This record gives sequence, structure tokens and C-alpha cells, in this order.
Amino acid sequence: MKRHFDEELKKLNKKILQMCALVENSIYNAIDALKEQNKDKAQEVIDNDKNIDELELVIEDKCLSLLSLFQPQAKDLRFITNATKINAELERIADLSVDIAQRVLELADQPLLKPLVDIPKLSSVAQKMVKDAIDSFVKCDTELAKKVILSDKEADNLRNLVQRELIYDYMAKDGTTAVRAVPLLLIARHLERICDHATNIAEDVIYMVCAKLVKHHHEKLDNT
Repeated sequence: MKRHFDEELKKLNKKILQMCALVENSIYNAIDALKEQNKDKAQEVIDNDKNIDELELVIEDKCLSLLSLFQPQAKDLRFITNATKINAELERIADLSVDIAQRVLELADQPLLKPLVDIPKLSSVAQKMVKDAIDSFVKCDTELAKKVILSDKEADNLRNLVQRELIYDYMAKDGTTAVRAVPLLLIARHLERICDHATNIAEDVIYMVCAKLVKHHHEKLDNT
């Protein structure tokens, strides 16, 4: 029975890694579509989201089956329950990539309001946080998970910079710029939310490895 359970855990882990790869690819393509103003690449992100949605359901079903059939305990139980949560976080990140791609479609047929400066910086932070969050899960690396959590403040600051500039330097001075400013505001918000989900994954990794809850209590990170 134990050997069969271990094999099923390996299959679950493989599915999660597959999900990670699809989600990372979705983020990269959405951001590339934004930088290049590439409608075809943006549409590809939107079209491929159905594969991620389908895989999310497969992983969720696998987790529930393992819980009901084997009634795991301790570390195995934490791994499966956190796999369920991480699976959901990854699917939400993919949805936000789709949201970015949809904003690209709105912007692609008109000149950009301004050169993209802070949004690419925010996108780089988001991509790094997601990659590190995934790596922390794969390697059970709590130090890397901590790094992800502590990076979220930088993402918030960059989002605030984008908002202030677009609202006060453009929309407040010329209301006609709103049609081009609002999609950029939303993209900044989508990227910041991606960072939030990466942070959630990192918090789940720390709980999975150390059985320590740090969500809403980042002061506990030093003791992890």
C-alpha cells in the first residue's frame, strides 16, 4: 500500500510541475505580447488557457482521490493539501495572464500613451517571483520562499508608481487619455496580483516544509 501511495504522490508531483510550466509560459507570452504589442501572441495566451483549466481539474481530482483513498498524515498530508492550494494559485496566475493578454488586444491598434518603463520592471519582478515560488516548491526551499515573500513590497511600490503617473500625469490633465491609460492601469494591477499569488505559494511552501503558518504574519519568517 505504501509503495502504491508513493507512486501516486510522484504522479501528482509530475502533474503539478506540468502545471507550473504551462503557467510560466503563459506569463512570459502575455508580457512579450505587451512589449511587442503582438495581437497574435496575446490571442495565443487566451486560447491556451483552456489547457491550464483542464489540468487544474485533473490535479484537484487527484488530490481528493489521494486524501480519500490513503488518508495520509503529517508531511504527506501537508503536501497534498498544499498541492491543492498551489494548484488553485497557479490557475489564478494563468487567468491574470489572460487578463493582461486581453488588455494587449485593447491597446494594440493605437499608439501607446507613453513608453513602457515601470510596467516592464513590475513584469520582471512578477516573473521572478513566480519562478522562485515554483522553484521553492519543487526544491522544498524555505529560504527561497522567504525571498519571494519579501519581494512583494517591491511589486506593490512599482504598481503604485504606475498608478500615480498614469492618473496624475495623464488622466487628471487630459481626460481623453483614459482610453489608453486604463488598460495600462489594469495591467499593473494584474501584475501585482500575480505577485500576490506567488507570495501565497511561497507561504504554502513554508507551511508544507516547516508546518509553520506565516500568512499575515511575516514577522515569523526569521524564525522559520
